[in-house]
Amino acid sequence: MAPAQKQRDLRLDFFRGLGMFIILIAHITGNPWTLWIPARFGFSDATEMFVFCSGMASALAFGAVFSRAGWGMGTLRILHRVWQVYWVHLGVFFVTLSLMLALNLTGVFPRNEVSALNLTHFLDNTGPNLIGLLTLTYVPNYFDILPMYLVILALIPVMMALARHDARLALAASVALWIAATAGLNLPAELWFTNGSERRWFFNPFAWQLVFFTGFALMAGWLPAPPIHRGLIWLAVGIVVLSVPFAWGKVYAQVDMLREARALAAPLFNKTDFGILRYVHFLALGYLAWVAVGPGGARLRQGGWAGKAIAVICRVGQQSLAVFAASMVLARLLGALLKLAGNGPLAALAVNLAGFALIIAVAWIAAYFKSQPWKTAPVRSAPGAADIAWQARVRS
Repeated sequence: MAPAQKQRDLRLDFFRGLGMFIILIAHITGNPWTLWIPARFGFSDATEMFVFCSGMASALAFGAVFSRAGWGMGTLRILHRVWQVYWVHLGVFFVTLSLMLALNLTGVFPRNEVSALNLTHFLDNTGPNLIGLLTLTYVPNYFDILPMYLVILALIPVMMALARHDARLALAASVALWIAATAGLNLPAELWFTNGSERRWFFNPFAWQLVFFTGFALMAGWLPAPPIHRGLIWLAVGIVVLSVPFAWGKVYAQVDMLREARALAAPLFNKTDFGILRYVHFLALGYLAWVAVGPGGARLRQGGWAGKAIAVICRVGQQSLAVFAASMVLARLLGALLKLAGNGPLAALAVNLAGFALIIAVAWIAAYFKSQPWKTAPVRSAPGAADIAWQARVRS
């Protein structure tokens, strides 16, 4: 197994950042811009981009720890990351719920924002559902991506243990888990509901780990990079183009044969269990994107305004967890404001651009704090008057 080197990959940062913008658009309730995101024209969407890039980033961030410090230390590093993401998940839930309650209390917004998020049951039966929330046995649909990521992260030590013997064992285990998921393996999403709910996690982690470990395997060297070949390019183009009539509502809704074929093939692009057509479509898109940006992302190294825009997208991608968490909260507020403003095109433009500006600001703030500026701040030669007064108060 080739050890993963911890270094920044411009392509990874760019596509993670691009995914963050698309995810924000997709989560703003009633947003007309969702009619033009990639998910409307194919079977896969920004979720695959996010999970795949997370797999690649995990290979860079954690693979080197396993190679350098051994399986035990690598597993400890994963547990630390699981701990961080777990608290981010809880924070996103409670901040979003509090925000929705605050919006309801204003009496200004036309809809019940808590009900729109389907959290009324949580407030009506808080005790059992709080236990469920903390144990990940109550997973509301809007808050289901990070729990999926937690389970997938927990699978990394297992895959690394298998890869120590043969990388093919890890790949086979990933495929076997996906097959088991399509056969029904999943986790309860409403275990504590008094009505005996049988709802499962919307994002089945045992299915979605397939795209995660595809990205992980490519970055860790378990899988070779595909060759750049004209035949493969045309095959990928064909898959993407042929998917459009079956995915774009404006087309299949008008043609009975397409609509019937789509209904029959629905299990093959099911989102919960990561249907095989989603995987094939994403691989085709990913291959075309990989070819388009050039070797090492050479075509992303632009000057002028294009270069500045790419740099901003990459900065967002570098802080994907902070940006994702913030966008999940902001999307609910922006959706409420959009509905209050009437969902018109100008309101949609203002809301989406405001959302972009906010997640860019979150990325810059997160990067600033990660740089630990207090460690590099210049030392002042002499204390100022305010410092002397403060020291005197402390001594007294």
